[in-house]
Amino acid sequence: MNSDFDHAAYDPRTRRIFIAHTARDCIEVIDHDRQKHIATLAGFPAVAGAVADDGDILTTNRGAATITWLDARSYDIKGVFPSGPRPNGAAIVKRLGIGIAACIGDALQGPTLQVINLKEVTQRAIDLPGRPRWCVTDANAERVFLCIREPSMILTARMRDLDDVAHWPLPCGGAHGLDIDHARNRLYAACDDGGLVEVDSTSGKVTNVWPIAGPPDVAFFNPATGRVHVAIGDPGLIETIDPRTRSRMQTVTAEGAHTTAIVVPNRLYVISPRHGGVLVLGD
Repeated sequence: MNSDFDHAAYDPRTRRIFIAHTARDCIEVIDHDRQKHIATLAGFPAVAGAVADDGDILTTNRGAATITWLDARSYDIKGVFPSGPRPNGAAIVKRLGIGIAACIGDALQGPTLQVINLKEVTQRAIDLPGRPRWCVTDANAERVFLCIREPSMILTARMRDLDDVAHWPLPCGGAHGLDIDHARNRLYAACDDGGLVEVDSTSGKVTNVWPIAGPPDVAFFNPATGRVHVAIGDPGLIETIDPRTRSRMQTVTAEGAHTTAIVVPNRLYVISPRHGGVLVLGD
């Protein structure tokens, strides 16, 4: 089965889940309430990720060096923007009309971080010190945080001009999945070398490190339960850690199930090519 998926996102306004189906250049849409697949949206070449905010979706289309902005209810395309080569990590802030894309680059252009004014169609970009992975913003969208694979770090910059840049080194190699606990000002970076690193988002100080079972991909923090879920495609499991109590558990999924979407308060969708569908876990 030609199925390879990447980052997925839940949109609370429409209560739909948007899944980047990389191998088939499309977005798969699931209705959370009906637990049903409702649409396949074509025209997203090698889509690497989808993010959502209040009825708006942003995708990074690695195969076309573009970013697509669309309406989560109607699926209407609101804009397509050029990006750097191989856009990867993304974020969207609807109230500010801003999209963010972290681009891997190619032989001709190095990695970049871009902020796009979706309504005025203007861009600001900075060069990056290494290959970017996933990114998030703080609660007020005043800063963006981005995982860099090598040298392994969290890069942070002030929005919207991408100035006041800081590099926060991590004690584990291969920074990859990233999410944030806005209430406690904590970032959670899942690293390829087998560690989940907790970082103070105001200072960059590393406050905890937990071993995990293998190279991770997506990491999600659930503000309703206080747990962090890390998807690991090999051997195929979800590593769940509660940073407050340091308790942890593993849930077996399937080999290749490396991406997820969280639906607060209590559901985690695991996209599993081996199952030919989606596993729904309770949190």
